[in-house]
Amino acid sequence: MSTALLWFRRDLRLRDHPALHEAAGRGDVLPLFVIDPSLWKPSGGAKLAWLAATLRSLDESMDGRLVVRLGDPAEVVPRVAAEVAADSVHVSRENEPYGMARDHRVVAALREAGVEGVATGSPYAVDPGTLTTKGGTPFRVFTPFARAWQEHGWPSALPAPRGVRWVEADSDGRVAAMIDRAIRECPIELPAAGEEAARRRWERFRDGPLQDYDGDRDRPDRDGTSRLSADLHLGVLHPRQLLDDLDARTGAGVETYRTELAWREFYADVLLADPESAWRDLRPLAIPYDEPEDAVQAWREGRTGYPFVDAGMRQLLTEGWMHNRVRMVTASFLTKDLHVWWPTGAQHFLDHLVDGDLASNNHGWQWVAGTGTDAAPYFRVFNPVTQGQRFDPDGDYVRRWVPELAHLPGKAAHEPWRHADGYEHDYPRRIVDHAEERKVALERYESR
Repeated sequence: MSTALLWFRRDLRLRDHPALHEAAGRGDVLPLFVIDPSLWKPSGGAKLAWLAATLRSLDESMDGRLVVRLGDPAEVVPRVAAEVAADSVHVSRENEPYGMARDHRVVAALREAGVEGVATGSPYAVDPGTLTTKGGTPFRVFTPFARAWQEHGWPSALPAPRGVRWVEADSDGRVAAMIDRAIRECPIELPAAGEEAARRRWERFRDGPLQDYDGDRDRPDRDGTSRLSADLHLGVLHPRQLLDDLDARTGAGVETYRTELAWREFYADVLLADPESAWRDLRPLAIPYDEPEDAVQAWREGRTGYPFVDAGMRQLLTEGWMHNRVRMVTASFLTKDLHVWWPTGAQHFLDHLVDGDLASNNHGWQWVAGTGTDAAPYFRVFNPVTQGQRFDPDGDYVRRWVPELAHLPGKAAHEPWRHADGYEHDYPRRIVDHAEERKVALERYESR
């Protein structure tokens, strides 16, 4: 039997792993993860800790056989393949610009060494690039994409392969210290990491909040979402596994959750079709932007004086996660109240989110800014007060993250300026007048 190398990336699991099945079918398997300094060094502490904790869990699930090396994958992967005389290297297909360029370099290096590079599957139920419009062009509008995605379908999830013969090799001596340090210095309290913990999170949601998801998903004051975005980002769970479970269920909550999974796949498809849209407008509007450094810093720190916005930004810094409804409101505030170009906010989110997915994050920002998919109306400006009153009607979410307003009952927490004691605990005053800045935003959009 030959030896195959399985290079883990955004697929840190054993169940439903097509590349693992392909590798195991070739012979013995060397499991490898490469810490790429160009990705590790700029990452925020929460993201590094989440990756480190997930790698540790994956290693434990393989009885300590995961090999972790440090360096440029184009050098490390061929070197490890040579060490174990592997004649093939197996991966899940990548669709993000950096990953695709990296994989091209690795495959070229493997080819020179006479080693086959094999890509099987991807982090998505339907591989990006599979679906096109009737005219043969990539989708840029979600609804027809979602319809085509549902009609196309996907294979059922695979179990973990049995009897895998793992090949053992040494990890880089520096890696254990890096992983320990990342977890020890994590700036937030992480949830339990790994495949089993993610499965428990899914089962809790599936058997409970899922049935009310269509309404509760917009309520940050309730525990109504799955909180699986970080697990999906690292491939600890695959969307096929969730979709399989949804097939046996009906109801508005089920349909809404399936649609949310489709959004994730849509944005990956858009990014593959237009890689430059990662950091530039998909639909440029050619309007002027501002660079108010003090105001942007207040936004980052949750000191804008708008409670719903500040609660979200503080949740981000504390948990490495933010409720999706609040992501939209905070993004709208930066782009349309402070008139800042969206990449400033997208980068801040990627720096702090443990689920920081390039395609979903950056195209979500463009959707809010009115420069992205779906021809989103540029004149949509989220009101940070009425959004809070509607989706946090009792003020519980605000009081949880903004303790300066804990003394204000009910909806009063959303408008401290209307109450004599609203600022007695030093909550900051509003840095802008929303009504005025909304007018400015609309004037700029309409004069483009």
